[in-house]
Amino acid sequence: MQRHPTRRTLMAASAAALALPALAQPQSKTPLTNAALAPNPAEFRKAMADFSKGAKPQAEGLHLDVPTLADNPAAVPVKVKVTLPITEQDWCEEIIVLADLNPAPLACRLQFTAAAGTAEAAARVRLTQSQTIHALARMKSGKLLAASHAVTVAASGCGM
Repeated sequence: MQRHPTRRTLMAASAAALALPALAQPQSKTPLTNAALAPNPAEFRKAMADFSKGAKPQAEGLHLDVPTLADNPAAVPVKVKVTLPITEQDWCEEIIVLADLNPAPLACRLQFTAAAGTAEAAARVRLTQSQTIHALARMKSGKLLAASHAVTVAASGCGM
């Protein structure tokens, strides 16, 4: 009589198979330091310069919706919308969202086509501390739109 494996046996074997690759990875001997979590102003300036390509941003035409007080810094809701008319001749090609005091400032990059008919998106970003969120949008015509909003991160009882 042939015996079929039980569900418990299959689950245990699956768990063991999934754990093996993780165990084979070399573990870092150096602990995560505060320097790894520190703001990176040079990276922030580089991301701004790379996206703007020398164009001067205009304050009108881009709406940024971010809460002033973020009670969950691990998932801060961000909504960005281009309010300029989207036409076949001029549409939003790309939007980026930057968190100026995060170690990796680029939080989100979105690309659009004229067929989209609108340029808006919502995302959640992780913030390491209270800071300013920046959004930049590049139009097909070369116009650069900018908006920013300060966010205060509330420390929760559970920590981050």
